Amino acid sequence: MIVRQFISWIRTAPAGERAEATRSLARAWLISDLTEDDRAAAEGALLMLLDDPSPLVRQAMSQVFSRSAEAPAAIVQALALDQASIALPVLEHSPLLIDADLVDIVATGNSETQCAVARRVNLPPSVSAAIAEVGSPAAALELIENAYAELAPFSWDRIVERHGHLAAIRESMLVLEGLPSATRLALVAKLSDTLAQFVVAKNWLSPDRAGRLASEARERSTVNIAARSRGEDMQGLVQHLRATGQLTAGLILRALLSGNLELFDASLAELSGLPHARVTALLHDRGGASLQALLIRAGLPESTFAAFRIALEVSHETGYVDTPGGAARLRRRMVERVLTHCETDRKAAEPLLILLRRFATESAREEARQFCDELVAEEAITHDDLIAA
Repeated sequence: MIVRQFISWIRTAPAGERAEATRSLARAWLISDLTEDDRAAAEGALLMLLDDPSPLVRQAMSQVFSRSAEAPAAIVQALALDQASIALPVLEHSPLLIDADLVDIVATGNSETQCAVARRVNLPPSVSAAIAEVGSPAAALELIENAYAELAPFSWDRIVERHGHLAAIRESMLVLEGLPSATRLALVAKLSDTLAQFVVAKNWLSPDRAGRLASEARERSTVNIAARSRGEDMQGLVQHLRATGQLTAGLILRALLSGNLELFDASLAELSGLPHARVTALLHDRGGASLQALLIRAGLPESTFAAFRIALEVSHETGYVDTPGGAARLRRRMVERVLTHCETDRKAAEPLLILLRRFATESAREEARQFCDELVAEEAITHDDLIAA
C-alpha cells in the first residue's frame, strides 16, 4: 500500500523531493523487512524511476546501490550504462558487475568511466588487459596506481607501448618494485627516444648524434636494470633484448666489463641455445677453447673474441663486484687491459676499438665520481668529529 501511494505521489513531486524519496525507497529495499508484495512493488517503482527525467533521482539510486551485493541486478546494470555522474559510483564499487560487463564498458566508455573501472578493488587481469589495450592515458595511470589491480606482463608492455612517452605514466611505473625488468627497460627506451626527439627538435644535436647518445644511455640502463634481475625476470629481460635487436656483442661485452656475470651468462645461454648451467661451466674453463666455441655458437663476431677472452681472464683475477644498489659499474682496470690488448692486436676491428675507448672513458669518469664522493664523505665525518670534540 505504501509503495502504491509513493508511485502516485512521485508523478507530480519536484525533482529534489523525488530524489530524496527514491533514496529512502532504495534503502528500504536493502534494509527493511518488506512483504513479498511490497518488495515486488518497490522494485517496480525503482525500475520505473530509471526513466525519471531528473538525473538527481538516478544519482540517489546509484549512491545507495553502488556497494551492495543485494541490490536489484537489473537496476545496477542500467545505472552502469547511464551518464557519467550516475554510473561512476556503480562502476567503481558494485560487486554485481561481472568481468564481461566491465570489459565491455571499458571498450565502449569514455575516459571517466574507464578511470572508474580502473580504480576497482581486486581488478582481475582480463579487465586490466582491456584498460591497457584501449584505455585512455588517465585510465592507464589509475590502473598503475591501483595496488589491488592484477596485471599480466603483456598488459604492462601494452601500457608502455601506448603511453610510455608520457612522463606521468613513466614516473608511476618506474617506482613500482615488482615491475618486470623487460618492461622497465622498455620504459627507459621510451624516455631515451623522447629526449632524443626533443634535443633534435631544438637543434641542439644532430639526429645521428642524438640517436647514438640515446643508444648508449639505453645500454647503460640495461646493465643497471639487469643487475637487479634474477631467475625468470632475467630470462624475460634477455628474451626482450633479443626480440628487440638489442642483444648485441657490444651490450654483452659491456655486461662482462661491468661485472654483471648474470646478464653475461644469460645472454650467451639465450643466443647459443645451451642450458644456463652448461654456459657457466664453459665460461669457467680456463683453457680458452670452450669460450671460443661458445662465442661461435652464440653468433658473436670473431673480432670480439679476444676482448671477451681478456675480460674473462681479468675477471677471474679480480672477481665480480655488485654495488649495494645492484647497479654494476664499469671497472677501469678490466676495461684498460682489454683496450690495451686490442690496440696492439691487428685483428681488432675499428668499431670494437671505438666501443672500448668509450667504455674506458665511462669507467674513468665513474671512478672519478666515486673518488669525489668518498672525499666528501670523509670530509663530513671529519667535520662531525671536530664538532663532537
